[in-house]
Amino acid sequence: MRRQVLMMMAVGMTTISLAWSTPARAANEAEVVAGHLIELVKIGSMVVSEHQATINDATKAEKGFTADFVVDQIMERFKRQTEIDLRIPNVVPQANYYLALVEAERDVVDEAQPIINRQGVGFKGFLHAVFARRVGEHFYKKSGVRMKLTGVNYRNPNNKPDDFEEEVLRMFSDPRHPKGQSYVRNTVFDGRPVLRVIDPEYAAASCLSCHGAPKGERDITGIKKEGWKEGDLAGAVSLVLPLK
Repeated sequence: MRRQVLMMMAVGMTTISLAWSTPARAANEAEVVAGHLIELVKIGSMVVSEHQATINDATKAEKGFTADFVVDQIMERFKRQTEIDLRIPNVVPQANYYLALVEAERDVVDEAQPIINRQGVGFKGFLHAVFARRVGEHFYKKSGVRMKLTGVNYRNPNNKPDDFEEEVLRMFSDPRHPKGQSYVRNTVFDGRPVLRVIDPEYAAASCLSCHGAPKGERDITGIKKEGWKEGDLAGAVSLVLPLK
């Protein structure tokens, strides 16, 4: 039933555009929507990160890390942080966007079940960054909204920053920039008016096993570590939201 509700709200959405009566109101509400979308993908990534040991447990087959479990966690935490209950979508402005993103998160976890539940294999490769990248790909197909992880020290070519993102990342790395402050700009992307939002991410303790010291050492994935310390700028979530 839970999945049916989400599907009814998200189905048929190839490209969704934001439209309000005045430019000022559109800009303000679009920024709110963008912030909530970024929050939703961050919450999902955090859930994956917190359960990494369970995902990589080679002794178990069924882990209980199901799409239903992840979606429940996302919705509950999102409600606590924003007071928005996505289980009652009829009273949520722009619920179609939010539910399309939650549905994308569901799809990604569903697709990963054979890997997550593979017994006898430790490291599964299903990391929070992989989750976020795949969610962004699914979400774009559902909504027309572009969302990706990016950074100067990107590992996946899909995360390579474009010129705009690279400029903002340099700004984030400047110690004079207020830590944690997002960058927002109304601009044109592919010939269309959009809102671009880039939200910085900082290395948490859980990131350091793959990205910390010693710099150059191979991590569990076989990639060289960046040598980050806790609190260092790790990258950003970049979002391109179409406007009408």
